Amino acid sequence: MTAVAGNAEKLRVLRESRTLNPRPEAVADEAFRTSAFLDPHDLVQVKYEMVRRVRVDDVPVSQATRMFGFCRQSFYAIAAALDAQGPAGLVPGKPGPKGPRKLTEPVMTHVEMLLRAEPGLKAPALAAAVAEEFDVVVHPRSIERALARRREARSQEENIRARG
Repeated sequence: MTAVAGNAEKLRVLRESRTLNPRPEAVADEAFRTSAFLDPHDLVQVKYEMVRRVRVDDVPVSQATRMFGFCRQSFYAIAAALDAQGPAGLVPGKPGPKGPRKLTEPVMTHVEMLLRAEPGLKAPALAAAVAEEFDVVVHPRSIERALARRREARSQEENIRARG
């Protein structure tokens, strides 16, 4: 594999893993220009080296953040993530919502209560009840999927308890 082809493949892998540094040109640290190992495109490596420079090489935070293309606030967040989770904490989290926004636990508890009281209720009626009670518009199919996920989770829990 040629150096150019290898670099393209590495960039593709970094992009897919969400660890491609969006600003590699901002990395002004000399080691990243002279080392075959250090790569300014590798966001995890850049973050780790920035924290290492401060903690091991005693480089001031303000200087390190300039050399690695971050602000001071980012440095402290990166250092805290490294302390809490190790190098895995330097990988950016998945974008988007981290949990349900409409079908929250209280909403789903209410839906299940309605179903216990009246097992024949269909998803459109449940969606209407959610809209009335919580002032949240939810598609009936979303309720069906959420109920299926909850049933599956309960089934898995019961299987684990039965084996235990």
